[in-house]
Amino acid sequence: MSALTVTQRRSKNGANRKQLDTLRSLGLRRIGHTVQVNDTEQARGMLHAVRHLVEVEEKK
Repeated sequence: MSALTVTQRRSKNGANRKQLDTLRSLGLRRIGHTVQVNDTEQARGMLHAVRHLVEVEEKK
């Protein structure tokens, strides 16, 4: 299973509660924070919900 590198690039100020919960579930805490998540359908759905706040790179 491949992994995705996710970096928070924009502030969560102004985001709704669902987006804040999604960022927390991904493990992102602040701007510039980077985490690795498994490339699953659930993770892709969460990333789609906050796509305007994060940057995603595929790690091979």
